Amino acid sequence: MRVMLVLLVLAGVTLAAGPATAQPLNFSPEDCLGCHGGQIDSQAFRGSVHGTNACTSCHVEITDLEKHAAGEIAVRPVRCARCHKQEAVEHYASVHMLNDVGCSDCHRDIHAVKPWQGDKKKVVTLCGGCHDPSWYLDSVHGQGVEKGNRDAAVCSDCHGLHAIEPLGDRDSQQFRAFHTRVCLGCHGDRQMMERNDVFPVAVTTYWESYHGKSTRLGSDRYAAGCADCHRAHGILPPEAPDSSINPKNLVATCGQCHARASRNFTKFYVHGDPTDRGRYPVLFWTYALMTALVVSVFVVFWLHTLLWMFRGFVENRERAAALAEGRLALLPDRHLQYRRFRRVHILLHLIVIVSFLGLSLTGLPLKFSDMPWARAMMSFYGGVHYAGLIHRACAILTFYYFLAVLIMSFDYLFVRRGVPGNWLQRLFGPDSLMPNLKDVRDVSGMVRWFFFRGAKPRFERWTYWEKFDFLAVFWGMFAIGGSGLMLWFPEFFGRLLPGWILNVATIVHSDEALLATGFIFTVHFFNTHGRPEKFPMDFVIFNGQISKGEFLEERPEQWERYQRLGVTEEFRVRKASGVLYDFLLKGFGFTALLTGMGLAFLMLYAFLRS
Repeated sequence: MRVMLVLLVLAGVTLAAGPATAQPLNFSPEDCLGCHGGQIDSQAFRGSVHGTNACTSCHVEITDLEKHAAGEIAVRPVRCARCHKQEAVEHYASVHMLNDVGCSDCHRDIHAVKPWQGDKKKVVTLCGGCHDPSWYLDSVHGQGVEKGNRDAAVCSDCHGLHAIEPLGDRDSQQFRAFHTRVCLGCHGDRQMMERNDVFPVAVTTYWESYHGKSTRLGSDRYAAGCADCHRAHGILPPEAPDSSINPKNLVATCGQCHARASRNFTKFYVHGDPTDRGRYPVLFWTYALMTALVVSVFVVFWLHTLLWMFRGFVENRERAAALAEGRLALLPDRHLQYRRFRRVHILLHLIVIVSFLGLSLTGLPLKFSDMPWARAMMSFYGGVHYAGLIHRACAILTFYYFLAVLIMSFDYLFVRRGVPGNWLQRLFGPDSLMPNLKDVRDVSGMVRWFFFRGAKPRFERWTYWEKFDFLAVFWGMFAIGGSGLMLWFPEFFGRLLPGWILNVATIVHSDEALLATGFIFTVHFFNTHGRPEKFPMDFVIFNGQISKGEFLEERPEQWERYQRLGVTEEFRVRKASGVLYDFLLKGFGFTALLTGMGLAFLMLYAFLRS
């Protein structure tokens, strides 16, 4: 459509020029000023931008001076588009043209127009002829122009000279998107900001905020832009009494979007920079500690994964050779199935998968909002608003399964019969997921096994990495869940706590979510499905069953304990899960696995690109 409009304008320019054979006569200005000298100042005309042109360069219909003097040639309105083609294209469909504002409405004395030479005061005077400039003249931009600062923004710096687009109502998406775009254009120039003693990282911190990320992902309706806080024209310094960002006025400013904003809420650092230790020490140390946590966990567990991958590969080859040479006999009845998980455990794990993938699919695009894949994913969800609804629905599922785990843990420790010992003995017993001294010995033994210094540890019902995964849920719920609730209900928590706690919550939520997703999609996936003895998937969590062979190889101490207690056959599965059930659940499992691996790849791509 835009191309067609441009073609129509250019066609109009061509028609205005007339047939190619009808060239205008180049009368000198003196020929014309003999009669029109009373209306046109000859000196002013010669000094104007058109001073070197003949009069008939614009008045092309005058081809015979005598007929013109006799009034036989009608003088038509000048078509400026004949020469100013680019300006005509820009002006076409602009807000000025739509309101019948033509060239001469701005360039009034066309015979005395002087070169602009970048004089910004001329623009203010010109635009002020129709628009009330009072808000602008009192602003930091207007005062800067008055003092001769060529960096200070003037009307044309934001709106342009000819292609002036309609902005709609103040609350419209178009209005917000326009002002954010033009503000970021200048304030993103760090050198310009530094030489004018203006906060140099306003744009960077805006893009890192929820408002900026949402804007980048296409949500102008639900995300605040620059003009929402700073106004469009009446931009004043914070110390000015009428400034929209004066501490006394912040409740009203924030209240435009956050209806229940309080004085405490306004202590939020809108442009808080966590790398600036001097201005934001709390944010700096929060960011530093979270970064240290993320890096240390990944270094330790990725190293653990690589060592296990190599050692497991060697062990598999040794076992295959031993079987081929007859040095290792197959265990009788190794195919018999035993129950490892009950139905409630399977159901909770399915809920964990759905909720975690839902949170990851909707949260990671916000984390990496500058990536093309993030915008594509948000578009698929229908935008940031709907992605947020999905994210919160999955968060509710997370709180549900966490509550279920708390109830089950309480039942195991204090209520359930048939478990020996008091609550403390149960807590550190072999059926508990609480780490104990055996786990310390297992970690040490595993490291020795990695480096061919000893045999592989003999595990009980739970391994140390499974216990770590379980306890990570508790830590994650306090870190991710707690910070997520603060960000979900900022006005409520802004009444109880200072607003900067929301900045802290943003850092914790973002980095802890990065840690959780990166850990689950790499370390957990390897420990559960990717290790050489389990690849490509361990199906036990979907049907709750483990073969006798796997039982004895992976958890020999649990098997021996059950044998001593005489309860082994109580866990024997007499009827295997159905084919359709296994088919559907395996399909779901592989879908979840591939989705997680895909997200891990996108995260790695984002880090490499940044």
